[in-house]
Amino acid sequence: MDYLVSARKYRPASFDTVIGQRSITTTLRNAIANRQLAHAYLFCGPRGVGKTTCARIFAKTINCMNPGANAEPCDACESCRAFNDARSLNIHELDAASNNSVDDIRGLVEQVRVLPQVGKYSVYIVDEVHMLSTQAFNAFLKTLEEPPAHAIFILATTEKHKILPTILSRCQIYDFNRIKIADTVDHLKYIASKEGVVAEEEALDVIAQKADGAMRDALSIFDQVVSFCGNELTYARVIEDLNVLDYDYYFRLTDYFYAGKVGESLVLFNEIMERGFDAGHLLSGLGKHFRDLLVAKEPITVQLLEVSASIKERYLQQAKSLDVAFIFDALLTIEQGEGQYKVHLDKRFSAELTLIKLAQLVEAKKKSLA
Repeated sequence: MDYLVSARKYRPASFDTVIGQRSITTTLRNAIANRQLAHAYLFCGPRGVGKTTCARIFAKTINCMNPGANAEPCDACESCRAFNDARSLNIHELDAASNNSVDDIRGLVEQVRVLPQVGKYSVYIVDEVHMLSTQAFNAFLKTLEEPPAHAIFILATTEKHKILPTILSRCQIYDFNRIKIADTVDHLKYIASKEGVVAEEEALDVIAQKADGAMRDALSIFDQVVSFCGNELTYARVIEDLNVLDYDYYFRLTDYFYAGKVGESLVLFNEIMERGFDAGHLLSGLGKHFRDLLVAKEPITVQLLEVSASIKERYLQQAKSLDVAFIFDALLTIEQGEGQYKVHLDKRFSAELTLIKLAQLVEAKKKSLA
């Protein structure tokens, strides 16, 4: 059997299995159950968060001949089976990134007139709709406003601001969110168990952080690290494969800064550089690290830490040992350092200068109070 990537193998087939978009799936299910279907929808949000997936599930569900009580497709009727076998004639997809001319839209408009053979609705999913030309948008307007009763349009985009207001006003708009780190980790645990992969939670957390809220990216990275690590994903092996800087470096640097150890800071920085990491990446990582330390200082904000349990404990411990004033000063110093780094010709020297300033913050504070 041919290998199938996880993003396709575990693609949600019902609203219940969609990750991280509960408010949207609930609204769509209620619309189906109450038979309050709009003729045009706009799904917008970052890449890989489930826009096209939800569009396909919606199209499958409204054509199901025996929908469940919770507006879920039955997976047994002819319409559902045709959808599952990728042979449904009720669902039409157009990639506007490569089919964005007036002629492409005119062809779509002509196709809209054809009645569905099975089921009630013909659903037209237009992906990356912001790529349509202005002329194509204008050719689409009339059909989008007054389509035949059997036609439903679902437009998907990552850049809503590029869509004409006249198009927006004709659609129900659904804003998809980035998927939370915890939700991504939980889903990766489920897939790992299905695939017989033993994975440390810290390793899955690194994958989720790297994916930046996109489940498709997380699954692609998961496949990559499984190819590298085999069926046992450890934190050390995953950060090696993904070339991610270990949390330990940030904790060690912070301890050196607070203790005023300039030399040790520069030696550790040199070790990081010799491992092939970018100095600008280190500065931005330090900014995030100190932000997380500030969050860890207050019980009310600890919930904002999106890291694994063991890393969270390290943040709590280090935050206890640091003054809030030091964390604030460090954040300001890093912000200034990042700005100078972008314009400085000698990047390494610029980064080292920022680290030296960070390691002198406590001493400078003492002198100012003396």
